[in-house]
Amino acid sequence: MTAPSTFGLSSEARNLHWLLSNLVEEVPGIQSVAVVSSDGLLLLSSDPDRNEQAREALDAKRTGPRGSAADLATIVSGIGSLTIGAAKLMDSGPVKHTMVAMEEGSLFVMSISDGSLLGVHGSADCDMSVVSYHMALFVGRAGHVLTPELRSELRKSLEDASAESAR
Repeated sequence: MTAPSTFGLSSEARNLHWLLSNLVEEVPGIQSVAVVSSDGLLLLSSDPDRNEQAREALDAKRTGPRGSAADLATIVSGIGSLTIGAAKLMDSGPVKHTMVAMEEGSLFVMSISDGSLLGVHGSADCDMSVVSYHMALFVGRAGHVLTPELRSELRKSLEDASAESAR
């Protein structure tokens, strides 16, 4: 797991980083994860581009897209928006989760709180029920702490990490 440095972050932000790291490390078949705010901005990710060795190792075995966490965040945000619109048209209540099974992988999107979303890109051989279960655990643990202040702190952390890696 290659999240930005948690040095200087609040205990809530460090806890979310830990939860995300644990999700990626403990669940077989997860390739990347993104937490996206209700306005579509990336808050937290398992972006392998933050660590050269991890990126090279993933690139050697990954068959899916080689995009960044920002790409996953864009996809998650779009799918979230589409399914929310569909739920409104169908008058079926809020969307809880969406799963897309593809020939060479899977995509999972789950609502967290306040419109934030958890997105997971899984390998073709991942166990969809296991991934969904662990995503629900993450959502249950993260949902109550994802306040506007914490979202702002996480965004700033990603911006600072991007600026640092650009140097």
